[in-house]
Amino acid sequence: MNMPNAFRALIVLIVFLLAAPLVRADAYEAKLPAELNTAPRLCDYAPCTEVLPGASTFSERKGRPFYVEGYAEEAGKRRLVGYVMLSTDITDIPAYSGKPVVTLIGMDAAGRFTGSRILKHSEPILLLGIPESALVRFNQQYLGKFVGDNIEIGHSRPEEDIIGLDAISGATVTVIAQNQVMMTSGAAVARQVGILERTVRPPARYRETGARPDWAALVKEGSVQRLTVKPEQVGLPRGDEPFIELWFGHLNQPDVGRALLGDTSWNNLMAQLKPNEQAIFVIRSAGKESFKGSGFVRGGLYDRVQVRQGQDAFTFRDLDYLNLYGLAAPGAPAFNESAIFIIRSDAFSAAYPWKFIFLGNRVDRETGARSFANFDSEYWLPAHYLEGGRPEVKKPAPPWLRVWQTRTVEIAAFAALLLAVGVVYAQRDRLTRAATRTNKWPVNAFKYTGWVISIGFVGFHLMAQPSITQVLTWFHALLFQWQWELFLTDPFIFLFWIFIIVTVFLWGRGLFCGWLCPFGSLSELLYKIGGAAGLKRWQFKLPKRWHNRLKWVKYGVFAGLLAVSVFSMGLAEMLAEVEPFKTTFLVGIFNRSWPYTLFAAGLLGLSIFTERPFCKYLCPLGASLAMPTTFRWFGLKRKQECTSCKACAVGCGSQAIDDDGRIDQRECLHCLDCMVLYTDDHACPPLVQERKRRSKAGLAITPIGADGYYIPIKPVPAAKAAD
Repeated sequence: MNMPNAFRALIVLIVFLLAAPLVRADAYEAKLPAELNTAPRLCDYAPCTEVLPGASTFSERKGRPFYVEGYAEEAGKRRLVGYVMLSTDITDIPAYSGKPVVTLIGMDAAGRFTGSRILKHSEPILLLGIPESALVRFNQQYLGKFVGDNIEIGHSRPEEDIIGLDAISGATVTVIAQNQVMMTSGAAVARQVGILERTVRPPARYRETGARPDWAALVKEGSVQRLTVKPEQVGLPRGDEPFIELWFGHLNQPDVGRALLGDTSWNNLMAQLKPNEQAIFVIRSAGKESFKGSGFVRGGLYDRVQVRQGQDAFTFRDLDYLNLYGLAAPGAPAFNESAIFIIRSDAFSAAYPWKFIFLGNRVDRETGARSFANFDSEYWLPAHYLEGGRPEVKKPAPPWLRVWQTRTVEIAAFAALLLAVGVVYAQRDRLTRAATRTNKWPVNAFKYTGWVISIGFVGFHLMAQPSITQVLTWFHALLFQWQWELFLTDPFIFLFWIFIIVTVFLWGRGLFCGWLCPFGSLSELLYKIGGAAGLKRWQFKLPKRWHNRLKWVKYGVFAGLLAVSVFSMGLAEMLAEVEPFKTTFLVGIFNRSWPYTLFAAGLLGLSIFTERPFCKYLCPLGASLAMPTTFRWFGLKRKQECTSCKACAVGCGSQAIDDDGRIDQRECLHCLDCMVLYTDDHACPPLVQERKRRSKAGLAITPIGADGYYIPIKPVPAAKAAD
């Protein structure tokens, strides 16, 4: 099999892949009507009858957060069938793309889900690889389930009263976010309409000390909190000036209220409040965006701010607003917008934590579309201002933590694998010294075991194949908004990337690429099996001149993907199909359309005849890790004679040794064959020559030192004869 024919076949496969019809899923980045988010009659712009069967007429948006009532006409009378809600009217929980899945949800009058419709999503994994229908089938699991049930992703746990839902393999982050969207939206409406009981919290009992803290002290103790939104968080260019900077706090507590307003103003405020009514203040100290918005002008509703306590949301109308003319606390910042808002509900208690939420107008950098995004900051009155201190609050574990808790055994096994590989490789000098050119098993036993575990356990079972898409996602998160929760939701990929980052800067990319990458391991294992099965006569390497040219292709692929992602992350994710990882491990090589199957199968088939063709010439992930490899702390050792000796270069499968005997650590996959020769006095030419010279001269064969040479024989002067 000659080189031109083999790589001509590879090029044909790539062309097939890129020429495959990229059928865009119905809801992927769908263009929704602008009125969907603003029009009073939601169901004029959304298919409400699909999610609430039996309803023929629908009300305008009601309540806060919004919902729509659906009615059936029976004998000239209207019967309430249930409710319809648009998820983004209630929550904007982001999925893996960093954008919410816009979902229309139906719920009957008894609080059971009747249907859902994905109107728009930005999940590239549901565009290519995993069909959008998988998310539709996932949502169908909610049909008939009560909104007040404890529904989680994973196995049901009857002893804990938890109903489990089947996840979508390879889209864990997406379905966890979608579960939060469904349950948060349903519960918010169910509480408003009386299906779920409103939470009644014991009112706060304040302890008055007579202290008058200044502004700095109030901020330090947490009585005043700040909420800052940066321009990049709303899709605007970075800048020194925040998009908006807000300060807020609770005013009913006598010490805090008097410190902020002064005695007279605070007494006047308290005289206006009825029992169980609470007052908070808000000021804007920076930014040009108004927290009051324009809704209060049109309909008396302050649609940019709200307070949330647990599942209860509290919004403000014009009757809940009072002017705030100034702050009495010394050191208070200047402000250009201010308000006092009144919370009129016995469901709210200042003794418990609550969140102040600002709804900002976010611009999608790719499409220019505008949407609202929630930004919040938690507030909890300091314990010394409450009689008996703060009550005990048991907060539900965040979704990412529940994933870690339910997969503890697998996570521990995976972490042990990463640690074991790192420890073994750290002992490479001892392993390579124990091996010889004819017996490399002291090294290969560990390496081959790592391959098998990586392919079976990591790749096919855990589906924890790192990908260039994660590099692009992390790059954009660093540029715009970092969210730890987004990455913690997939514990295996999270741990894998910690391992990769640490080992790349210690030893270079070769430990991950050469020992633990599932696809790389599968590729090289096929090459080894092919050689053992009698195909060695057809196995080949590219001529050095071709290799030195083609190895740069993967860097071009990576640079291209990075550049495209700046303009369109969705397009970059589609082009990232140059990686066969999703086809091989995530979806299944026989579960995709023929171009993807042919591409992945072609690369694996070619791997039987040439060692790791994808890793050496196409892999954008390898290219992204090769660049920081330049700054590794430890490299493989070389001798002076390596500049002229070609013994190691002949056996280097990654062809990382140049004509001058230097190892290009960015291309090295750490097979360690050259390090075995480095200390093998029957294979390394300088050592062979020295061994023969000593044997001929009758000199002792000393151990080989750390520099790769025999320890020199130093003559010891004879003792002087006694007089």
